[in-house]
Amino acid sequence: MSAGRTRRPLTRRALLVGAFAAPTAALAGCSGLGQPGQDSGNQQGYVSGNGDVTLLPAAERGEPVQLSGTTTHGDTVDVGDWRGQVVVINVWYAACAPCRLEAPDLARVASQTPDVRFLGLNTRDGQAVANTFEKEFAIPYSSVLDAGSGQALLSLRGTIPPQAVPSTLVLDAEGRPAARAVGRVEESVLRGMIDEVRSGRADGAGSSGGAATVSGGA
Repeated sequence: MSAGRTRRPLTRRALLVGAFAAPTAALAGCSGLGQPGQDSGNQQGYVSGNGDVTLLPAAERGEPVQLSGTTTHGDTVDVGDWRGQVVVINVWYAACAPCRLEAPDLARVASQTPDVRFLGLNTRDGQAVANTFEKEFAIPYSSVLDAGSGQALLSLRGTIPPQAVPSTLVLDAEGRPAARAVGRVEESVLRGMIDEVRSGRADGAGSSGGAATVSGGA
């Protein structure tokens, strides 16, 4: 690292950060990334990553995410209606073990941050199974059911690896991808991601350009 470039930890904990431009780099050694439709045997198709996080500078966030669909509550949602607010999108399905582990943390943070919109994106389940999961973990937000068409997940192409379930994406107030966790996201990490994006501090991540890279433990 050059003398002029500094590393700044996230608000809650230091995070190992990958790059949006090369999503597979953040999970080297995990099978199935970037290969749509390929299951990983007894892993049931999910990628139990280590929660590697990317923070993208504002100048590199690209276009707003266009995502809509029918939810577990039977209504239609469009994230475009939430412009002006930070949005958290969590990709999951009920039989995914890491998804079950992170669900209480997501529910807690969503309940305690009413100024932030949360939306799940369920890649495999029907309404009944998804609703059972939401009741079991007291999830206070709905999810788009995407098992049939895959269009919602396709709208995140280039941002989240297609086999990386669970993954969590934070959109800034303009609807642009600003932070991403691949694999299970812990409460402290999720709060840190939201704090960075909500406050605008992520705009300065990586003083020499590119996604910020910060590594370290809790």
